[in-house]
Amino acid sequence: MTTRIAKFIADTGFASRRAAEDLIASGRVTVNGIKIDTPVTFVSSDDEIAVDGAVLHAREDTQLYAFHKPINTMTTTHDPAHRKTIYDVLDAQYKNLKYIGRLDYKTSGLLLMTNDGALAQKLTLPSSNIARTYIAHVSRMDEKGLNRARGGVTVDGIKYRPMKIEVMEKNILRVTVTEGKKNEIRIVLRACGCPVIGLHRVSFGPVRLGNLSVGKIRKIEQKTIDALLKTL
Repeated sequence: MTTRIAKFIADTGFASRRAAEDLIASGRVTVNGIKIDTPVTFVSSDDEIAVDGAVLHAREDTQLYAFHKPINTMTTTHDPAHRKTIYDVLDAQYKNLKYIGRLDYKTSGLLLMTNDGALAQKLTLPSSNIARTYIAHVSRMDEKGLNRARGGVTVDGIKYRPMKIEVMEKNILRVTVTEGKKNEIRIVLRACGCPVIGLHRVSFGPVRLGNLSVGKIRKIEQKTIDALLKTL
């Protein structure tokens, strides 16, 4: 399969298509070592395209995965305390993926992973306002405290946005947040008189954990990725 040279350059993210055409016209682009001067040039994946001598590489398609993080694993590539990490659980073929945000050592459930570092960064920004839903087991209930959390609180000088909290059954809550501050559910519920003793994430935006087994990973289909990107 071939594509126009300007489109190839644009698809790598090096320059816009119009800027790529200007680079070509100025003689700064080579194909297999040969300088070209017209955008009406078609290239394939076997060709070597360079700008000012620097070889360009086709951008990988964005891939997104749902991983069911086990409890007692660190969301990191290496833990100085030598605790088990998510990469000790993942099969070798997935160990180049980047995690999107973090789940703490004692939190299990849905962790998104991707091959796109820029996407990972965008999805973890507080400004993304992406809803993340958790099932929280608490040691005791305090309805007044839950109402405080529902309205937004300040703990140790840090403001936390209002949380959507549904009481599912005795001492079990369904909690949805949009900010993603570190340990925010544990911190807020403890401050509101409902200490968390177990936390499990079940969704991140339109992505659901579903019946994915602990320690397993599945690829997310493109339409769900598109739905997630539309929220940014």
